[in-house]
Amino acid sequence: MINEQQVREVLGKLEDPFLHKTLAETSGIVGVTIKEEKNHVSVKVAIAKTNTPEQMQLQMKIVEVLKEAGAASVGIRFEELSPEVLESFRGQATQSESHDILSPLSTVQVIAIASGKGGVGKSTVSVNLAVALSRLGKKVGLIDADIYGFSVPDMMGIQEMPVVKDNSIYPVDRMGVKVISMGFFVENNAPIVWRGPMLGKVLDQFFRDVDWGELDYLLLDLPPGTGDVALDIHQALPTSKEIIVTTPHPTAAFVAARAGAMALQTNHDILGVIENMSWFESKVTGEKEYVFGKGGGPKLADELRTELLGQVPLGQPDWSKEDFAPSVYDEEHPTGKIYIDIAQKVIEQLEK
Repeated sequence: MINEQQVREVLGKLEDPFLHKTLAETSGIVGVTIKEEKNHVSVKVAIAKTNTPEQMQLQMKIVEVLKEAGAASVGIRFEELSPEVLESFRGQATQSESHDILSPLSTVQVIAIASGKGGVGKSTVSVNLAVALSRLGKKVGLIDADIYGFSVPDMMGIQEMPVVKDNSIYPVDRMGVKVISMGFFVENNAPIVWRGPMLGKVLDQFFRDVDWGELDYLLLDLPPGTGDVALDIHQALPTSKEIIVTTPHPTAAFVAARAGAMALQTNHDILGVIENMSWFESKVTGEKEYVFGKGGGPKLADELRTELLGQVPLGQPDWSKEDFAPSVYDEEHPTGKIYIDIAQKVIEQLEK
């Protein structure tokens, strides 16, 4: 079992992503707690700037090195260095180092979209919420972090590839949303058979090497469920906001509650619940048929003590060959308007 001294030695070699000083030099390892019975390590780390893509990279590295050192699971809390400590190191920083702190991404809000199981339309929700936020004038990025089941490029009808230039990856801009996905880097829809650590490095590259430009929101379409891959990604993310997607079926909502519990255990705040496939409305009679039952979304929101952001009906967007995006609803479509309403609620919560 790893001990506290070993934890401090391992983490002390990592650098504050803004000050380019080791955590040992900045006294950035604020606290270490070890639960021997679970082989679990919790650490509190102080860095120059929190809630940034640079923090994401550091979190991924912390999880990686502690697991390599013998920890079975890792919990991380971040706080900012005191103004006095920060000022002392800023005075030593070069002009290029100071520029990192003023990066346009330093104020981006990360929103993770999660579900308890596959097949509930999580990726459809991610895509349409991203587009709706863009339609409301926000600068939006979308990472298809569902590495094994990537689908965002096809859903959005993306034909082009990201541009790689000067060691940076430039995401594809589609419908006002900047998109990056594992699907761009896999030939002929080949299956992904990598192990967790390799996947973590891919996601780290998405955060570190992608030139996102200026963003208001960065959405992450997470892997479904609460398995090892989903847990590793949750632990590697910064303290972010999370939306849980479910269907109305009570069993689906019960399983989705586990995703909500994972979010809370990994220090993510839950923005709300979106109930997908809530009903099917006949175009002939206008009657609603509750194909998957009723009540799952409101019940889940109540259990997680959060808001039901919206209920989305079962349906298919209208699309044309000229602007092919098979999973994106038009802004004037009734379901498109529901997503606009959900996006407005998200903005109100995050900007109040």
